[in-house]
Amino acid sequence: MSAQTQQQSHSTPRHESGDDLSTFASISRLYPYMRPAMRRVTLGMVAALLASLVSLAIPLVLERLVDGTLLHPGGNRIGVLYAALGILVLGIAEAVLISLRRWFVLTPGTRVEATLRNSLYARLQNLPVSFHDRWPSGQLLSRAVSDLNLIRRWLSFGLVLFVVNIVTIVVGFAVLFYYHWLLAIVMIVLSIPLWVAGFFFERKYHVVARRSQDQQGDLATAVEESVHGIRVLKAFGRGRHALAGFRAQAEQLRGTELEKARAVAGLWLWLLMVPDVAFAVCLALGVWLVSSGQLTVGQLLAFFATATVLRFPIESIGFLLSMTFDTRTAVDRFFDVMSTPNDIEDPAQPAHIAEPHGELVFDDVHFRYEDAPDRFPDLVNGIDLTVRPGETMALVGLTGSGKSTLTSLVPRLYDVTGGAIRIDGVDIRDLTLEELRARVAMAFEDATLFSTSVRDNVLLGRPELLGDDPATVKAAEAQLAEALEVAQASFAYDLPEGVDTKVGEEGLSLSGGQRQRLALARAVAAKPSILVLDDPLSALDVDTEARVTERLHRVLDGTTALIVAHRPSTVMLADRVALLENGRVTDVGTHSELLARNEHYSFVISSLEEELSGGAAQASDLNNKGVDA
Repeated sequence: MSAQTQQQSHSTPRHESGDDLSTFASISRLYPYMRPAMRRVTLGMVAALLASLVSLAIPLVLERLVDGTLLHPGGNRIGVLYAALGILVLGIAEAVLISLRRWFVLTPGTRVEATLRNSLYARLQNLPVSFHDRWPSGQLLSRAVSDLNLIRRWLSFGLVLFVVNIVTIVVGFAVLFYYHWLLAIVMIVLSIPLWVAGFFFERKYHVVARRSQDQQGDLATAVEESVHGIRVLKAFGRGRHALAGFRAQAEQLRGTELEKARAVAGLWLWLLMVPDVAFAVCLALGVWLVSSGQLTVGQLLAFFATATVLRFPIESIGFLLSMTFDTRTAVDRFFDVMSTPNDIEDPAQPAHIAEPHGELVFDDVHFRYEDAPDRFPDLVNGIDLTVRPGETMALVGLTGSGKSTLTSLVPRLYDVTGGAIRIDGVDIRDLTLEELRARVAMAFEDATLFSTSVRDNVLLGRPELLGDDPATVKAAEAQLAEALEVAQASFAYDLPEGVDTKVGEEGLSLSGGQRQRLALARAVAAKPSILVLDDPLSALDVDTEARVTERLHRVLDGTTALIVAHRPSTVMLADRVALLENGRVTDVGTHSELLARNEHYSFVISSLEEELSGGAAQASDLNNKGVDA
């Protein structure tokens, strides 16, 4: 485990956040993603606005109906029917327009969500390993699912209604002025507390909403860790401990959600109380104006019918504000990832290896994690090493000497912080990542498989062999068989569906040794010019390791190999051995040469032998007691 991973906490790393931006400026960063959908979203707004204008026209019909002669004794009954029919037509038109609004906005909203999710996933794939060392997976999962779902709902519903309701309120107040200026002014003045409450609501709610979404990400991380580590929790009987930690995090999130609810409830208090007070005051004032002859009964009725139409747009402002601020937080969290700088990218003018031989050169290579304290030395501290074409070089050293770190620098999982690594004379930073990683294949000690078939896992590095034409299928089968045979993974053919069997999440349906052999087969199948193996045989028994070693001798012929060795038998596979000590290569030679001249090497090898013999003795003891080791 790297130093960065050990220092990882559940707090969310922050990069270019939108905290210093206004809500409008923050959300407007989505425009490049929203632009293809804006035409239909705009049409949806137009349909919704027309529906609101139609609803505002109904009070005009009521005014004519009440103040005209139709309702007076002897009035024209046919005229009343025409007025009722007109109101019915307006109601149907409003319903049709609302349906059109939904039809216009639903499809583009889902497309924007898909575009955002694809962009986020592509960015996660492109960002360096150091980014994933720092970020809890639950935080990334919550951004990819719940945050983008919230953005989609806001675009399809919140944005449209927010714009339309604001316009409706403006037009509606203009209509109120048409009926009587004094009543309209009273209504406006009494609405001022709503805008004041909304201002303070924004300042408070944004902070709480961000905290809530971050805590949801932390909770998702806790669930994921518990599920992946369920065997460990059960084996050590720590389920109750994990549950207690989860409950504490869930209770913290519950407290934040209650704080959000209290903020929204405080806003709703004003949204419900202020209109009722305004209605009461305007009713009293309106009755006086009617009694004094300054207003007709029809105008008063139309005024309150219009005010009733405005009731929902005014009351919805609180809900739409909270939704908008939640969306602003989701946008900030999305761009936390998208704006993260990527230091490992293709060069502007990439070089190309014209004649690949497989020479690997470490030239005064240094590496330290960017957040490591200055008082700590570099993990890789000035390594000079040349691995000749077709040579197998073993890296040997005590724990913490820098072996695994050095191997991760070759495919640029991390970038050197000093010096250079060259393949066939070309600095790997001058190669495109695609070319570099096509020439370098890697197998890790902690073998990770994907939730797909054995075939797809093994041929992961050979996408050209995943086609359906007969020639490709034949070549794929031959390459698959060879890789499985080299890695001693022929057990794959005995699985329920053979090599088409899905191995389950992260391959946990297989044993550790089986996963490791499939990971080794994946590296072999890639046919790289340079093969990097980070202790790929640690989970294998001695007999299986011997068979794999013998076959690797054959497959590595002509392939440059860099192998981290934790077993003497793995060392025997190598043409030469490099001894690492405190991040430096202190000696290079054959196994026998180093044993003869280097005391520290002898100590390291004896330590490996003692560790291996101790494990074998323990297994033998367990077997003698009738325990399946």
